[in-house]
Order: sequence, then structure tokens, then C-alpha cells
Amino acid sequence: KEMLDLPSHFEGVIQDTASSATLCAILTAREQASNYQINQQGMNKNNYRIYCSSQTHSSVDKAVRIAGLGQENLVKVEVDKQLALKPDALQEAIESDLYHGLQPLCVVASLGTTGTTAVDPLTAIAGICQEYKIWLHVDAAFSGTALVLPEYRWMAKSLELADSFVFNPHKWMFTNFDCSAYYVKDVQALINTFSILPEYLKTKTRGQVNDYRDWGIALGRRFRALKLWFVIRNFGVEGIRERVRCHIDLAKELTAKIEQHADFKIMAPTLFNVVFFRFNPAIDSVEELNARNEKLLHAINASGTIYLTHTKIADNYVIRMVIGQTYVEERHVQKAWQLIQETAKILDSTE
Repeated sequence: KEMLDLPSHFEGVIQDTASSATLCAILTAREQASNYQINQQGMNKNNYRIYCSSQTHSSVDKAVRIAGLGQENLVKVEVDKQLALKPDALQEAIESDLYHGLQPLCVVASLGTTGTTAVDPLTAIAGICQEYKIWLHVDAAFSGTALVLPEYRWMAKSLELADSFVFNPHKWMFTNFDCSAYYVKDVQALINTFSILPEYLKTKTRGQVNDYRDWGIALGRRFRALKLWFVIRNFGVEGIRERVRCHIDLAKELTAKIEQHADFKIMAPTLFNVVFFRFNPAIDSVEELNARNEKLLHAINASGTIYLTHTKIADNYVIRMVIGQTYVEERHVQKAWQLIQETAKILDSTE
């Protein structure tokens, strides 16, 4: 918590994944809004609304389904040119729902979306949530590690107004899967949502120690904290910062090289350590360009040298290169870039 400069009043628990943490957030928001009646009586109405951007991770879709809220009650809010949620569009959606007798329940803000690493404007979103008394969950599953760097804490301004926050050390903090750090402002609301105490779970230490079975979905838990402790002890805070900065610098250097190449194009800002690009020869057909890039991705991955992934931005097939391996160096990135260019040239000559 101190390493990421998180609010002092946050209390945390390690979950398995951000998907579980997001589900916990939505369930807790649901129970708090219903005065903890839905756990007892079930859903007697279904007018709760959840809001997120169109770029938010699919775990939010899954969470609203599991929570019994229904996919139709997940409102995907419009994004700006940087693919971040538009606060004015969020407020309009909330006002519209209130007018139609629906109840705003929770807003999920992303600090680094999975598809494009877009950062939602947290201060503006937090202000809206405060105004309408809506639970604010902040998903920083991937990019939250960047908060270890003081120069990246701008994206978490107003985080103290959030009700819950999640980031995954197993994504970019060199920790083996699974390890997801989930923080809440009001831990009692979390406990009230998940606490069940049959006779066979009663112990004489209850009330003296945290019963983490009441802090999430699972009753049994793995000892996930030890591997994270080893990472922090091994690298130290400054060592982690050095590695994270190195990853970001390498990503920006690769971005500059791609921008200088006539046949490639950067498709989204490089905010962190993920580079979004596509092979972009002089072809007018978007469908043909998408097909070329898909073939390029499969050919690169089939080489067994590197492994890249993809996303779609405004119907454009985009290749994603993540530079987050613990000991990655400039020579590795240079070799990867060389392979990308060579593979693209071979494919282009056969078309």
C-alpha cells in the first residue's frame, strides 16, 4: 500500500484474480445499496445499473451476470479519442437512468484498459460518483504496478474517493500467478456481504484476527502473500521501480522505431509498456489490412521466438507487444522488432 502510495484508509486482501475482486466490488455495492437485503431475500427488482467504458475488461460483464444484475443493466459509456471514458457521457447516462426510474449502483473506472491501456479520468468520475452516491470501483489490474513510480501517480489522483481498488502483482510486478491485491474503503461493508458463520467455522480467535473467508467468495485460501513478499524483498522498492521504468523506456523506444517505419503504424498511445501497432502497407481495404495483420501475428507466434497478442480498435486489427518480462533488455526488443519486420516482408512478397 505504501509502495503504491494508496490511501491510508484502504484495507486490503489478496484475491486470486481481478475478476474475483471486481465481482466482490459489485456484490458489495449491491448489498450496501439494498441494505444487505438481497443476500437474504433475493432480487425482488432488477433496476440496478452498472457503468463502465466500452473499453473496460470483460470481467465486468461476467460479474454483472453472476451478481444477478443482468447484462442489459451494464451501461457501456462512450469514450474519447484517447479511448478513455467521457465523464459528461457518464453523467448523461446516470441522469437518463434516474429519469426512467432506474438505480445507479456502481461505476467501474479503468486505470489502463486491457485492450489499449487507456486511463479513465478518475477525478471527474469520482466527483460524479460522490454527487450521486454511487460505488466507485477502480480497476488497475495491469497498469496499477506503474503507481510504484511517483511520475505515474497522476493517474490515481482522487483515488481516496474510490470505494474499492484492484491491481495484479502477477501481471507486471514479477509475481507468479495468482496474486491480485484488492483494497476497500469500508471493510465492514465487504464483510457484511460475505460473512456466513456456521457452528463448524467458529473459533476462539474470532474478532482477534482477520477472518479472510469473510473478505471474498472463497472459503479456503492459498498462501499468496509469501511469493509477493519474496519479490519485494528480492528487488526492493527501488529495484522494482528500476525494472518498471526500464520496461516503459523500452516500449517508448520501440514505438519511436515503428513510427519511423513507412509500412507500420502506431495505433494507440504508449502510456506504459504495451505497444499497439499494425502492418500498414499502401492498401485501401480495411478488411485486407486486417487479414494481413492477422496472418502476420500468427506467423510471428509460429516462429516460437516471441509471442504477441492482438486487439481491435475501431474495427482495425491491432497487434500488441508487451514488454514486461522481468529481465527483458534492449537486445531482446531489438531482436523482436527485427523478426516483425522480416516476417512482414516475407508475407508481403507472397501476397
